[in-house]
Order: sequence, then C-alpha cells, then structure tokens
Amino acid sequence: MAREMLDRFYAFNPDIMVFYTPDPDDLAETMLEEMRAGTAPDVFQGCCTYFPIWAQEGHVLDLRPYIERDLDEEVLSDWDPAEYAAFVTPDGARYGVPKYHGALALYFNKDLFDAQGVAYPDESWTQDEYLDAMRRLTLDTDGDGATDVWGGMIDVSWDRVQVHLNAWGGNIVDPANPTSCAMDDPAAVAALEWLRARMWDDKVMATLLDVRNLSTRDAFIQGKVATVEDGSWALKDILANAPFRVGVAPLPAGPAGRVTLTTTDGYGIYAGTEHPEESWRLLKFLISDDYALAMARANFLQPAKASLVEAWVDIIRREFPDATADVDIAAFADGQINGYSVTAEVFPNMADATTLAYAAWDSILTLGQGSVDQMGDVCAQIEAAQPSS
Repeated sequence: MAREMLDRFYAFNPDIMVFYTPDPDDLAETMLEEMRAGTAPDVFQGCCTYFPIWAQEGHVLDLRPYIERDLDEEVLSDWDPAEYAAFVTPDGARYGVPKYHGALALYFNKDLFDAQGVAYPDESWTQDEYLDAMRRLTLDTDGDGATDVWGGMIDVSWDRVQVHLNAWGGNIVDPANPTSCAMDDPAAVAALEWLRARMWDDKVMATLLDVRNLSTRDAFIQGKVATVEDGSWALKDILANAPFRVGVAPLPAGPAGRVTLTTTDGYGIYAGTEHPEESWRLLKFLISDDYALAMARANFLQPAKASLVEAWVDIIRREFPDATADVDIAAFADGQINGYSVTAEVFPNMADATTLAYAAWDSILTLGQGSVDQMGDVCAQIEAAQPSS
C-alpha cells in the first residue's frame, strides 16, 4: 500500500525521492538509537509512550511553523482535539500530527452471550453490568474444575490501565502538574483495585498467565475470553479470523463516566533532517484524505479525521458484509464524536516512569503478587526521576 501511494506522491512531487523502510521489530528502541546516532529517517511514525520520549530528548522537529503556514482550521478541527493536543511537549513544541484514530471499544462474542442468556453490551452499560456479564461468561466448559473461558481481558499497558483510572475519576499523571504522579490518589487506587479484584479475586478477567501469553486479540479469536477491550486496529484481524459472531460496543462507563482511548499514533520529522521542507511535503501527503482512506482499505485503520468515519465504516462493511451486518462499527468513533476520548498521560521523563509503573502493574495485575497499596512508593520513585523545574 505504501509503495503504491508513493507513486501518487511522486506525481505531484517529482523533485523528491522517498526511500521507504518498514518499521523494525523494536521500533521504540531502534529509532531512539538511530536518532542519537544521527542516522534516523527524515519522516517517521511514532506512538504511545515512546513517541514523547523521542521528543523529550529533542530528536523531533517542531512542526508549529509548518502547520501555521500550510494547514487551515478546517483540517485541524477535523482531528480529535484530545489526540491533536497530545503531540505537544511541556514547552509548547509540536512534535507530531495524527496518523490515524485508534480507539478502544468492547468486542464481544455474540455466540457465547447467546448461549449463556446474557444481554449484549450497549451504551447504557456501566461497570456493574460489565462485571455481572463477566461472572456469567466465565466458564468451565469441560467440567474439569478449571476455567476454560474468562469473561474479559485487558492489556496491562499504559493507556489501557489509564482509561480505567480515568473512568473512576483518577489519573496516572496529575493534570495540574506533569511531574506529579497521581496513581496513589484514592480514585486511581480504587480503579486499580477493581482491576486486580477481577483478575485475582473473582477470576473473571483473564491474565496473560491464564491464556498462556496470548495477546488480547488472539485470546478473543481463540474463544478463551468472551469480551476484550481492544482497538479499531484489531478489527480486520478479528473479523477475518473469529469463528463466531462478533459484536462491538462502547466501553462500559465507570463511576466518573465513560472514557475511551484515542491512541497517539502520529507522524513526525527528525530534528536532524537535512531536508525539512521536503519532509514536510511528504508528511502533508501522509495526513491527506487519500492516504487515510488507503490505510483504511488496507488495514481498516480508523481515519484521524471525523469527516472520514462514514467512509471508513463503508469500507469495512463492503469487505465483510455478513460479519458486520449487525455490528456497531461506529462505536469506535463514539468517543471522538461525543468528546469522551482521552490520550496517554505523559510525564516529562517517560522512560523511567514507564519502567517503574509497568513493574508495579505486572506485580499487582499480571502476577497477583502485590497490593495496590504499593502505588504510594511507586509514585514517589516516579516523581524522584522527573527533571526539576
């Protein structure tokens, strides 16, 4: 797809030659090494917790002059405000623009729901209905006394944990002070405890150990979990490979309201580029409607622009008309359209913060060996690792 689209780029930019290189397996670390060595590509994609790290180290070009010169308000307002605002450093430098709008929703196995007489999730669901359904859908299918199907599963990762904290009114990072850790606040602790209890007390939410290190997507496709919190980027794989009827619904609301993730998948330009203008022309092509719809056709990636959601849904329905006949695909865009999507919260020093947080979450959630009471110590360590103002 990328090479085909580059031919279109060349038609309008014959003076530029682009050397396309697929992302390496370990993109976050490999790119950082190349940036530090001065050998990084001119234009690249980044995401999640590692894109801010690249920017924090000063490796990404500030795009503000180019955006102010070439992009109008119609383009900027078509992007999710939360996603667009995420690509900014604390000192105001804009290091990226949206690539696509990766949003979380709740996938569910309609066949399992029907077999157990459980009503399908919808926009009215709270975590109370969610928990009740997971309890009823956690099954010992062969009668050997061991669970074979779990009611749900989440990725124990930065933004997936964060949306649960946000739904309880908590945060990872203090919204008023990016160097302050908020994971030890009561609302955040309560959210973490809710997740821990589902995995280790009720045992209705699968851990990686339960599904033998399968990804959430593969665990769902293989019928080991009845629901899974996953993104629109998983849609093509799930529709193509799940041997059951698939449903999609907005994430259940927490005590503080409904929250979903919009990923910070974006494009940036290397600060050390010798071709900033040419790189910007390529980046403008990558955020065009044509390129967004090409990604939608190739991998069902949800366009960053709200105006393209209907076209994206049509693309999916044309490829899987039977499987999507009664699927609410637009649920993935609900947070963008109705204003409840959030992006990953970022510390000034993400490298150390992610290391410390993941170690704690793995202990508490994945291994069931720790208590949420340790988050006070974890926050103290994260704050000690942040740069002083």
